Amino acid sequence: MAGAGLPETLSGWAVERPGPMASGPLTAVRRPVPVPGPGELLVRVEACGVCRTDLHLAEGDLPPHRPGTIPGHEIVGRVVAAGPAVTRFRGGDRAGGAWLRATCGECRYCRSGAENLCPASRYTGWDADGGFADLTLLPADYSYPLPESQDAKTLAPLLCAGIIGYRALRRSALPPGGRLGIYGFGGSAHLAAQVAVAEGARVHVLTRSPQARELARALGAVSVGDAYDRPPEPLDSAILFAPVGELVPVALAALDRSGTLAVAGIHLTDVPPLDYQEHLFYERNLRSVTANTRRDGREFLRTAARIGIRVSTMRYPLGRAPEALADLAGDRVQGAAVLVPDGEFSPS
Repeated sequence: MAGAGLPETLSGWAVERPGPMASGPLTAVRRPVPVPGPGELLVRVEACGVCRTDLHLAEGDLPPHRPGTIPGHEIVGRVVAAGPAVTRFRGGDRAGGAWLRATCGECRYCRSGAENLCPASRYTGWDADGGFADLTLLPADYSYPLPESQDAKTLAPLLCAGIIGYRALRRSALPPGGRLGIYGFGGSAHLAAQVAVAEGARVHVLTRSPQARELARALGAVSVGDAYDRPPEPLDSAILFAPVGELVPVALAALDRSGTLAVAGIHLTDVPPLDYQEHLFYERNLRSVTANTRRDGREFLRTAARIGIRVSTMRYPLGRAPEALADLAGDRVQGAAVLVPDGEFSPS
């Protein structure tokens, strides 16, 4: 038995055979409800954002770390049980689960505040089951207290799309009042753009989606264009959110002297050869973005609350998780896709 008042099984979707979405990489599963161990929370999922990383895992761009993993790492849930040694959360509390799940706490990266680079780091929905389910386990020390006042489906994308976008913005070294180019405008980009605008930046959005361009204008972008267009002014900073390596030289060429390009994705297609004079000279900088720290998460959630960040979402019942991922793959999602358990999904 899972415990008083709890079902014996959970329902969810697992990546059984990674491959293109048309091949059906997700399988509906029913599994025993896990018992939370020391430092763990069992949460009933209220909403789970659908991240491009979930798509990369489903399609095999990211090699699975374990067979049959339930993806999903933008989790808003209610604590229904807590394991020993949990002090930060109680039953009924709202908790947010994010991508970073565990670190060693002892290596030089952890000790220096760069826990996102910990060689022993583990990730929700990759190393352990995530939120494409109605119940899941979260580590209490890596979970975030969440406000009661906000709808779960608008909170969920903040927990990865928002946090990673925030780290990418900081990695882009955007100066005060600077000129920022954003390449690709999905779940993460539309949140990072709002932080940049609130901080006084001139934001230029380059994306192939006409609907995304409309959203960018509504959120304060001073110009919009196709992903391969040249922005109307040289850029101090740029962030590449689209997982398209061909855009790296495009974005580098748009930078002003000493400008910085941050590549935000966990997966990127091959980058074509760079011309040193055109793309890197004059001290242009190329940086990657790797996961996030818990400090990033806390800072971003405070910032989002302070500026009243707007979250554009498309809601899908949990039973339509494959459709949500397919829509993401086909660039049919405006803003962020969010799965919401509705009690009707019941795998056989």
